[in-house]
Amino acid sequence: MLRALVTDIDGTITNKARRIDTGALECIRSLVDDGIEVVFASGNTTCFMDALSKMAGTKGTFIAENGGVYRIGYAGKLHITGDQAVCRSALETVQAHFRKKGIELELYNPEYRFADLAFARTVPADEVQEVLAGQPVQVIDTGFAIHLQSEGVSKGGTLALLARDMGLSPKDFFAIGDGINDAGMLTAAGKGVTVANAHIETKKAASDVMDNEYGTGFVQAVKKYRPYLRAR
Repeated sequence: MLRALVTDIDGTITNKARRIDTGALECIRSLVDDGIEVVFASGNTTCFMDALSKMAGTKGTFIAENGGVYRIGYAGKLHITGDQAVCRSALETVQAHFRKKGIELELYNPEYRFADLAFARTVPADEVQEVLAGQPVQVIDTGFAIHLQSEGVSKGGTLALLARDMGLSPKDFFAIGDGINDAGMLTAAGKGVTVANAHIETKKAASDVMDNEYGTGFVQAVKKYRPYLRAR
């Protein structure tokens, strides 16, 4: 049996424009009301995750910054697994490169990040990768932003840390996601599924692919696997 749900946000419980699917939100609240732990896992900042958790009605447990940060419950300690100093150095290299071309990167809330750094997809991710070749940093294109994350940090790896601290195993989790950054989380979980709009590599990592896209695909997944979920 599965004892908790971990889900991505953007592209999984939202539509392409990042509007939360109301059906997905109702689904999450139903699980919470039934005693099922729901954990959000995203590239977003901790303050974003905190606000969304409260509005959705979860217990406040999340994985943020693509695995760079995690917390159990609203009063829990914030654990930082990434090295932002490495990311900051990499960002300076990327900024210098694109400034020579007259391009200024649009940063996403650097003052609210503890582990990774993110900016708008106004420059090619593969060019960013080339510029940073040889540096100990990952370039993660989520489809919504480009993230710089220290090596070895991922949603899947942090799910193992989170599960340990919760007294669970990653195999106790039902995972849903869509982005390339969700692939490791899907394989680490006891059951990992994806929605129809998912990245091709994420679909390969999933044990099941829903017919529906975005939030409606999330609802389809939860309804399909709800019988296997049990309250802790």
